[in-house]
Amino acid sequence: MKGTRIASVSGIRGWVGDGLDPASALEFAAAYAACCGPGPIILSHDGRISAPVFESAVASGLAGSGREVLKVGPTATPTVGFLVRELGAAGGVQISASHNPPEYNGLKFFQPAGMVLGPAEGRAMLDRWTRKDFAWAPFDGLGRIRSLDDPDESHLQKVLQIVDVEAIRARGFTVALDACHGAGGRMGRELLRRLGCRAIVLGGEPDGRYDHTPEPTEKNLSEFARVVPAIGAVVGFAQDPDADRLALIDEKGRYIGEELTLALAALRRLEQQPGPVVLNLSTSMTTEALARDRGCPVHRTPVGEIHVVGGMLEHGAVLGGEGNGGVIDPRVGLVRDSFVGMAVTLDLLASGPASKPLSDWVDELPRFAMVKDQYPLPSGMGPADVAGLWDQIAAQHSTAQADRRDGLRLSWGDRWVHVRASNTEPIVRVIAEAPQAPDAHAMAEGVGRQVSGEGRS
Repeated sequence: MKGTRIASVSGIRGWVGDGLDPASALEFAAAYAACCGPGPIILSHDGRISAPVFESAVASGLAGSGREVLKVGPTATPTVGFLVRELGAAGGVQISASHNPPEYNGLKFFQPAGMVLGPAEGRAMLDRWTRKDFAWAPFDGLGRIRSLDDPDESHLQKVLQIVDVEAIRARGFTVALDACHGAGGRMGRELLRRLGCRAIVLGGEPDGRYDHTPEPTEKNLSEFARVVPAIGAVVGFAQDPDADRLALIDEKGRYIGEELTLALAALRRLEQQPGPVVLNLSTSMTTEALARDRGCPVHRTPVGEIHVVGGMLEHGAVLGGEGNGGVIDPRVGLVRDSFVGMAVTLDLLASGPASKPLSDWVDELPRFAMVKDQYPLPSGMGPADVAGLWDQIAAQHSTAQADRRDGLRLSWGDRWVHVRASNTEPIVRVIAEAPQAPDAHAMAEGVGRQVSGEGRS
């Protein structure tokens, strides 16, 4: 992806110095500011090495547009969303490339309600950036840039309110946290301390000097998985650099992953308050099965947390999220939140007998096999060509229920396959799930061959 900059309604992301530079970040921030209502704008970043340079550029773009800028330094994405809503800010900017390697950086933008930009707001910002339609302020109208002290406390207090703190503290859990040298280490460490845990924190400094590729996958967390049982931890928590995603390792060192983070949160939440659950089209059926077994309606949305949040607000959901380890609890905020995932997982453990480890909780979940593949987007293929490709794939699977809201999702009761073009990378993602792994692999490979050109009519 070197030399490529992805500018979309979701924000901007690219390779620093060859696709993404401070000038483009400044202009994107100015385009965003021109679309915001009155009020200050929160500015944050994860721990990437390039963060200070882009922080200065984005602050200049915002202040140059006459906006007051509240800098919070290296702070988690869910905390930014929380602060925007709590402080009545006009919006917020998180400087992060999420799970991408250190060569990348990007910008994520927030609405005043504390959630990321929706498609309409994103299109307006992108249009202004494309047309270079900025609202630069005169010398006497420039915005002030100031720092906001202790950005975590209010968010931390809200997370603590949704769990049984005393029950967790009584257990005296030993917990491992891999904060991936990102924005979540500071609050993650303090959350675990207040929950009475003996916390072993790796990569707690937000310096971007990653010990492993930052996406919290099984391969990337292999060393961390060995640490968890070695220190006698009941669970290992692994965040991505901006701390909106959470993967789990059980007490045996088994990678539980990200898909089941949401399922475990749902198990605990629906025990407390049954209600609607909202998932995206690519999220595992495990959470859906848990909800339906408890008589709770499940609503699916297109991929992207803003779509999930929109569905949650529409249906009055008690919980929502995505299978990338993104738990959204509206009692706390409207952003994927790794701290919620950590707290609720410990709350679940504390709700059962002391002899019941995380591995037992996981083994009791409804289980399905999931396969995730990706293919390069065929060269020269535009939106109309992609839509035509989905038509061809759907026509060859006429017995399936087809959902065309986001790429193409084909479902057959207890199995499904979802194919869609990425919003942030020039690739096509193929995800399949079925009760048995061979069936999931067969579905993913079959659709993948069609995407790559094999068997395409």
